[in-house]
Amino acid sequence: MIMKRYFTRTIQTLGIAFLLGLWPVTSFAAIGSPDPQQSGTTGLQGKIPSPPPANAATISTPAPGRTFNQLPVIVSGLCTTGLLVKVFSNNIFVGSADCVGGSYSIQVDLFSGQNELVARVYDALDQAGPDSNTVIVVYQDTQIAAFGQRINLSSNLAKLGAPVGTQLSWPIILSGGTGPYAITVDWGDGSAVDLKSVSFAGTFEVNHTYKAAGIYRVVVKATDANGAAAFLQLVGVGAGEVTQSATGSTTKSNSGGNTRTVYIWWPLLLMIPLLLGMFWVGKRYEVTAIHRQLEEQARLYGNEIQR
Repeated sequence: MIMKRYFTRTIQTLGIAFLLGLWPVTSFAAIGSPDPQQSGTTGLQGKIPSPPPANAATISTPAPGRTFNQLPVIVSGLCTTGLLVKVFSNNIFVGSADCVGGSYSIQVDLFSGQNELVARVYDALDQAGPDSNTVIVVYQDTQIAAFGQRINLSSNLAKLGAPVGTQLSWPIILSGGTGPYAITVDWGDGSAVDLKSVSFAGTFEVNHTYKAAGIYRVVVKATDANGAAAFLQLVGVGAGEVTQSATGSTTKSNSGGNTRTVYIWWPLLLMIPLLLGMFWVGKRYEVTAIHRQLEEQARLYGNEIQR
């Protein structure tokens, strides 16, 4: 009886351990519901402290001392892959791009007269790395004498993302020029260019919904009533879950976000031979115990007959 109880408790313990082992795998998509297939978005956000980028980007083009009379101007150079590169002109943000393959390229607008261009890298925690080399160029604005202050675009957000299927709203700062203004936005995903009219200078929003996950080059252009134009390149992100190809995994998505339900079967496969082995051992001990009980009863019965 003792061995039988031991066998029963062993099986119960293994069963509980098995269920506990599978619980973290399947429950994250089914908390609060008996249905393991749930829709919605499950997220985990946090920041892990790390040092800021140590290596500065470089500006290879344009060459120092150049004079331009047409915009936009391409600023490009070397950088550390995976970082965000922001370009500043006279300490004002004028464009951004992700560093891909060790390099970047950004269309930037210039201010009338001298422009001191500096590129700066940022990590995922928005920590800045060292400044690049400073490149001084000149923009000769032929329209500023006739129309006054030049039109300019900027933003407090160099990179912005939203889940696939969810609208992204981006605040843009417009200054200078003469209203009304015609705004065009190329979101970089092959969709039609957005058109927008703004009556006065100030902050306005542009909106877009990405249909596929990815990182996109966003180019905003503003043209004022006199035909003067300004450009601003940004980085847009369609946030989505990468479909997993592993056996036993499925990925679902809807307009509200992404849900992943993962079924992992290998723990069950590993448990089957262990369970069978424990069953065999327990059964053997149970039979042995019964035999011993019968032998003991027969011995006691023989002793009683001899008396």
